[in-house]
Amino acid sequence: MPADISADSAGTWKLGDLTVNRLGFGAMRITANPDREVAIRVLRRAVELGVNHIDTAAFYMSPGGTLGIEGGPQRFANELIRDALTPYADELVITTKVGPGVDERGFYNATTAAELRRQVEENLRQLGRDHLDVVNLRIMKKPGADSITERFGWLAELRDAGLIRHLGISNVRPDHLDEAQAIAPVVCVQNSYALDTHRDDDAFLTLCGERGVAYVPFFAIAGAEREAGATADHTQAVETLAATHNATPAQIRLAWTLHQGDHVLAIPGTGNPAHLEENVAAGSLKLTPDELATLA
Repeated sequence: MPADISADSAGTWKLGDLTVNRLGFGAMRITANPDREVAIRVLRRAVELGVNHIDTAAFYMSPGGTLGIEGGPQRFANELIRDALTPYADELVITTKVGPGVDERGFYNATTAAELRRQVEENLRQLGRDHLDVVNLRIMKKPGADSITERFGWLAELRDAGLIRHLGISNVRPDHLDEAQAIAPVVCVQNSYALDTHRDDDAFLTLCGERGVAYVPFFAIAGAEREAGATADHTQAVETLAATHNATPAQIRLAWTLHQGDHVLAIPGTGNPAHLEENVAAGSLKLTPDELATLA
């Protein structure tokens, strides 16, 4: 692994007027590390390595957490970010998401403007900020008509009120993007997508690029394993390229992700310091057209 690894080796993209390195950090797994100090160290090291785009959510918490309940033993990703990184650097962009939530009632999906506002305010409280850089409306897709117009409109009102700077959408289809863009600018689409999963999104990824919208895959390393963590089920092509580049299969998966377009951002997450450095180093891996063809 090169000694001078940096997230800026992957290039940059603009989320509205905010420039980010295309190799970012996803905070979902940071609370899984039972050692709080190690989690704090991982976050600080990510920023030291040039990561200036962190993806998080108020509902990212250690097992058993309940959003909004003070004094409990649970750890929230947002609060770890706050404790590790405040005062926040001017160039640091924190993207969060609302829609799903957890409170004293348990898990719920926001269905009213008031519920969405409470989720935005909870993110603000946990992060210790007076505004959020980017907020994704995260939905649970349903077959047939499942318009996001009303919900996205509520978020647009919060943007107009100054609580949010830019808007995105998550777990969505192209028709949802059409709906959202008819209401307000959309800076990113965040969907589950990887070398070997959800490839039906290939055309959607291309569409986002044509519209100047960042496409931000989650589970790029995990693939079908999703929340369980990095997949160990790699094709022979991935294994071969990993050996060729003296890299890990996870790094090849990340490199493939970044090669899908200049507008594609990677947000791999980990609570492991060594894995963090491997993930950032993947931003400098260059795959040839022939190598990309073997992965296809």
